[in-house]
Amino acid sequence: MLDTYLQKMVSAQASDLFITAGFPVSAKINGKLTPLSEQVTTEHSALSLVEDAMNDSQKAAFHSTKECNFAIVREGIGRFRCSAFWQRDQAGMVIRRIVTDIPQADDLGLPPVLKDIIMAKRGLVLFVGGTGTGKSTSLAALIGHRNQHSHGHILTIEDPIEFVHEHKNCVVTQREVG
Repeated sequence: MLDTYLQKMVSAQASDLFITAGFPVSAKINGKLTPLSEQVTTEHSALSLVEDAMNDSQKAAFHSTKECNFAIVREGIGRFRCSAFWQRDQAGMVIRRIVTDIPQADDLGLPPVLKDIIMAKRGLVLFVGGTGTGKSTSLAALIGHRNQHSHGHILTIEDPIEFVHEHKNCVVTQREVG
């Protein structure tokens, strides 16, 4: 059933999917919350949808820590970032669609100094900000820039991995933590 909602989400070009008991499964389409079902999600169906996205270790972590963040790939549908949680003793989840095409830094209008910083031989770059502010997309573009314009090794530490980088001029190692 989850895949049906994910397919609807992608078809509607929605950014987010919301699963919570007491409310229909809904998607954010053009900034507006839109129900994808006429049925109110029950406590049981919310838990079932949440667990449908998880593997066994994620389910165990979810039940012990009351939250779990991870990425999923559904063949023929797409890649998604999931944030599962418990609220008022009921399971819920927000799923964000990950556009898999890595954008160009210039297309995002990033300050040119960021391309200089990402090309530095050594260092640590941290991006911080609120949800939906473009952190992951900006970093993906900058990593893509370095991958195209230098030679060496790029290491990312992510929770979860969102954009998957191919090896071009660099070996790109993407570690997932959490």
